[in-house]
Amino acid sequence: MPTSPRFSPRRLLALATDSLPARAYLGLVALGVVVLFLAPDSAYAMAPSLLTAPLSFLPVFLPVGAGAAGGGAAEVAAAVLYGGWLLLCALVNAAAFGALARRPDRAPDGAPSPRPRRALLAAAVDNWPARVYVAVVAAALGTFLYAVLLSPDPGFAGIWPLIAAAPLSFLAVAVSAPAEYSLPWLGTLVFTAGVVLAGLVNAVLIGRLARTIRSTPTRG
Repeated sequence: MPTSPRFSPRRLLALATDSLPARAYLGLVALGVVVLFLAPDSAYAMAPSLLTAPLSFLPVFLPVGAGAAGGGAAEVAAAVLYGGWLLLCALVNAAAFGALARRPDRAPDGAPSPRPRRALLAAAVDNWPARVYVAVVAAALGTFLYAVLLSPDPGFAGIWPLIAAAPLSFLAVAVSAPAEYSLPWLGTLVFTAGVVLAGLVNAVLIGRLARTIRSTPTRG
């Protein structure tokens, strides 16, 4: 019989594997891992981390990771933990793609169906996981703008919105870089707009995943 719509690892795994977009994403991550092992010193070795962003960047703030010092058993344990974290990040992201690929639930009889575009964007603000994420991106972007516009030494303030809105925020860096050399204010404007759009995409994915997990009942 149907049970209450609480989180279940089976739901996450099902969403991560039952649609073509989700499986294609997992295949791309697997290809990135192969490249990592074949060419660990190349620029492409960052592919697994970029493809599983933004969650994969959370260990940056923790004293663990694939490059943890210590050697021997400590290094192996750190690598295993980091590999497990990347796998979890990949499953979460794949589940988000799976949730996005699912058709939205039909509106009840007599209720007007929302427009697809409006319903898609609403997923970025109508649930707590997406709202918390939007708040994190807003705080990171606010810190960056304060450092660039008001602080005498902005330093590396751009790293915060870059990490928060990854991976699409890296495209914002690439697009804003040419403008930064000629007109710094234009580069800041382009980067800010790119981070906002990248954060919006991530928020929609998070919101759709939260909606789908909440509305998909398990059977017992």
